[in-house]
Amino acid sequence: MVNNKESIPVQLARQSIIYYLKNKKRLSLPDNLPPELTEKRAGVFVSLKKNGKLRGCIGTFLPTQDNIALEIIENAISAAVHDPRFSPVALDEVEKLTISVDILSAPEEVKDISELDPKKYGIIISHGYKKGLLLPDLEGVDTVEQQIDIARQKAGIYFNEDFKIERFEVKRYY
Repeated sequence: MVNNKESIPVQLARQSIIYYLKNKKRLSLPDNLPPELTEKRAGVFVSLKKNGKLRGCIGTFLPTQDNIALEIIENAISAAVHDPRFSPVALDEVEKLTISVDILSAPEEVKDISELDPKKYGIIISHGYKKGLLLPDLEGVDTVEQQIDIARQKAGIYFNEDFKIERFEVKRYY
């Protein structure tokens, strides 16, 4: 069941979740996908919402698969069944989900926080092996300071620890 009002990346994410829940295996790469999904690599986040509330969100800030389409398939399944904050999505729930797919640009180091804008850029805060990522344009995140603080907390980086900031842009699909 394909919703033609959804973008191709979102249709692929939804198809992947349904296929996995029915068959307990990954969807094969469909034919007829556009070259920008099959010939390029990028980090991808898949976010699931139900009744306006987060229901799952998993992603990669750097590519781990051979192309964007495979990244979408992998992260859609993970968002539906492996996000530790939520119970796995049930098959009868999938049609009620609002899905978004964010395709990330390559991260670039930030030298000064004046280079940040929480509406335009996502950020990655890191200290050693600790990393925290926050997507851009999130409800309730209006300032650079809020964005940095949330990402720092997600990473488990303490106030007295130095950290590196990287920024990235996303192309968000609904």
